[in-house]
Amino acid sequence: MKIRFIIIILLVVPLVLQAQTEKSIEGNVNNLPVREYTLTLKQEKVNKVGKEVMGMTINGSIPGPTLEFTEGEYAVIYVKNEMDVETSIHWHGLLLPNFYDGVPYLTTPPIEPGHTLKYEFAIKQSGTYWYHGHTMLQEQVGVFGSFIIHPKKETLDYDKELVLMLSDWTNEKPMSVLRNLKRGNEWYNYRKGTSTPLNQIVKRGALGAQLKFWKQRMEGADIADIYYPAFLINGEESIEYPNFKSGEKVRLRIIDGGASTSFWITFGGGNPVMVSADGLDIVPVKKNKTFIAIAEAYDFIITIPENGKIEFKITAQDGSGTASAFLGDGVILKAPDIPRPDKIGMMMKMAKMDMKMGAHALKYRPKKDERYEMKKEYGMQMSDERMASMKKGDSNSNPIKISDKTAMKMNDKEKSSPYTYDYLKSPKKTNFDKEIPVKEILLNLTGNMQRYIWSMNGVPLSEADKIKIKGNQVTRITLNNLTMMHHPMHLHGHFFRVLNKNGDYSPLKHTVNVPPMESVTIEFYGNEYGDWFFHCHILYHLMGGMARVISYDTPRDTRMKGFPIKTGVAETDRYYSWGLLDVASNAISLNVSTSNIRNQFNVSFEYGWNKNLEAEVTYEYYLHDYFRVFGGVNIENEIVDNLNEFNTIAVAGIRYLTPYLFSLDARIDSELRTRISLGRSIMLFPRFLIFGYYEYQIDLGIVNSLPINKNYISETVWSAGAEYMLSRNFSLMASYDNRFGAGGGLSIRF
Repeated sequence: MKIRFIIIILLVVPLVLQAQTEKSIEGNVNNLPVREYTLTLKQEKVNKVGKEVMGMTINGSIPGPTLEFTEGEYAVIYVKNEMDVETSIHWHGLLLPNFYDGVPYLTTPPIEPGHTLKYEFAIKQSGTYWYHGHTMLQEQVGVFGSFIIHPKKETLDYDKELVLMLSDWTNEKPMSVLRNLKRGNEWYNYRKGTSTPLNQIVKRGALGAQLKFWKQRMEGADIADIYYPAFLINGEESIEYPNFKSGEKVRLRIIDGGASTSFWITFGGGNPVMVSADGLDIVPVKKNKTFIAIAEAYDFIITIPENGKIEFKITAQDGSGTASAFLGDGVILKAPDIPRPDKIGMMMKMAKMDMKMGAHALKYRPKKDERYEMKKEYGMQMSDERMASMKKGDSNSNPIKISDKTAMKMNDKEKSSPYTYDYLKSPKKTNFDKEIPVKEILLNLTGNMQRYIWSMNGVPLSEADKIKIKGNQVTRITLNNLTMMHHPMHLHGHFFRVLNKNGDYSPLKHTVNVPPMESVTIEFYGNEYGDWFFHCHILYHLMGGMARVISYDTPRDTRMKGFPIKTGVAETDRYYSWGLLDVASNAISLNVSTSNIRNQFNVSFEYGWNKNLEAEVTYEYYLHDYFRVFGGVNIENEIVDNLNEFNTIAVAGIRYLTPYLFSLDARIDSELRTRISLGRSIMLFPRFLIFGYYEYQIDLGIVNSLPINKNYISETVWSAGAEYMLSRNFSLMASYDNRFGAGGGLSIRF
């Protein structure tokens, strides 16, 4: 009897505790005033930039409606999915129960077509926040909007407020954009005028810098990857707000909801006062030119001038476009222009620094911990003394981590990063008690532009374990950027300290930008439960694998049964397919590939009008970024200029991207013949490339009989040519091939 009683207790108590936990987590709706919203997601035709394309609207608009709450209310939000694909909504920057965070398959069930999901949570904060889709690339086509929470008691002095939601827009399907990035096509840089062809590099005297970048398998300094025909403020390229009167103080709630664009923001009419960052108050600071990274939010207070209207202007980080909002009525007070970045100058500066670039985005052994070796080998170094200072949050610490040797080579202007957060200071101390235990985590941010894979410590999300942390301790993360791109890193469900020169008063944020070849240290106190997503907020970098799951290692919510995490993770390891068809007067060729992070399948076919044919099917496995093994079948005509006989053989070998970006193929076939080939293309002028290919095969007679008096038989194949890009999908090309002769025609990418 006693044993039976104990068994009952053991079975019932956990269920009671779980019910009590869920009840305490989700709050008691009866004790709080309830505010309800309904968001309806539809697929609809929209026209943002002169072309009607399919978008995703929320309540019929892009961006979606502003949701307004007051601190202390209880939010009930119904999200209705009237699309033909599943969707999700994440409440960016909000502190809420893990189950309602909105990451499908990780914390929250996906919203299937025709279904509605009810989100409910207590509003425990105030400030400027936003919401957006967390399914595939839906945010890019319109699934986002603002989320404003007013404090119980206002502490700032202003008359009116205005939300300014910034975004980028493409008329292409986002998955098509990502596929184009995966294949390494440079069209987007050509299209927006940010390419750096060799003629410009030579003209600037930067050939030495370019050779250093090529040696480390990098084309050059980069800023942004995608061509956008328009950048938008509240869904418009230019928008007027004439109803603001002179003398009124207006609080501008500015949110960067771009999929992959960070902006410089500037104001006409003098310096505005920044009063908030990522929803939380800061010590007010006058600041005009401000960098806002993707997913960040900044609040400014401006005063409308007499007989004038203020221009608020955003400029894409790479200088490829602008948008403006005008506040007030009268003479326009223009915002300062931001000059286009000098990419070649950036490359020259980077080449002078004492550092190694090109850290692997895909490691040979993903389970082996090599993060500290990676940090030591790549990037700019920082002394142990400086690192210790940063960890303590000392007031004399500097967020720019460069070695003393490097610093000596830089002038005073170069020592000051334009992306530092030193202007942000919390009005209250944010430091933690020194008695609290600290868990140190190093995350090197790594990427591969050739294959468009993004990772941390050389490991993409699909190959990574959860980062396990504990409650009631401080987790300190050093984000060490080993790429040439900015990475805005966002932690769900938490605010963290961004250690800067303000020491104990370092600001609290939920998103932090990590500039190229620099590092930033953040820390937070663990007072949550469950799994929380931590990722780069460049949407295409997230899809490329730059993400982790931060886990308190607590039991999974029972409501997530049937929604395995691996399904969500699979989004970052999808297969992408692309092809190239060359139709020329001397030959026709076709190459088709389909690839995910580790695996790739290739089909190639060449036919010369002089009756020479070769076809090949191979499978290859990437051991790391630049090295893969392959095997397959090759078929070609046995006799030159004759299609009566064909030889089919098995092939196996390695493929390797060498320093200076040559593609190397070394193989052996089933007749024990060896072959080595080398290929390279270089952008000589804007849109104009030259390319070359060399192949040498030798038969030592191990299997085949050789002619009398011959120790071996060899064959050489080579070709050279040029290509002029007409568009993303079409190019004019001309080439000479020693098998097919000279010819010209059209290249078609699909």
